Amino acid sequence: MAQLDDIDRDILNRIQSDFPITARPYETIAQEMNLTETEIIDRLARLKEAEIIRRIGGNFSPDKLGFVSTLCAAKVPKDKIETFASIVNRYPGVTHNYQRDNEDFNVWFTFIAPSMEQIEANLEKIAAESGVEEILNLPATDVFKIRAHFDL
Repeated sequence: MAQLDDIDRDILNRIQSDFPITARPYETIAQEMNLTETEIIDRLARLKEAEIIRRIGGNFSPDKLGFVSTLCAAKVPKDKIETFASIVNRYPGVTHNYQRDNEDFNVWFTFIAPSMEQIEANLEKIAAESGVEEILNLPATDVFKIRAHFDL
């Protein structure tokens, strides 16, 4: 695992919340931190390569954009978990995908799409491609957004 220095920690703290919406956000961050844009980009690339950062991107409320969201749970044999996760991760509407310690439903993921019909069609494709037939579709009825900021 990559070692984090104080500058890495400062960058990670800075990008978690209030990411600049500018033409050159990394330049904006660099100016605030007395670094260069290249330094910021290079450090973030290294942290992504080391899998400390999974993704950098916006989070949107699906319902406000006319989309629907659902939580899915799958019963995946242990020897198929990596393959199943890889298949699921190819779908652009999947925002989270994680393994849980549960004997029955051990892989959980969230799915966002323009319609529930599209999600259901994609779940059928995932089941067909992966051979995993037990996938639950648990649509959101209420959404609670929690602001998470991890102070490093």
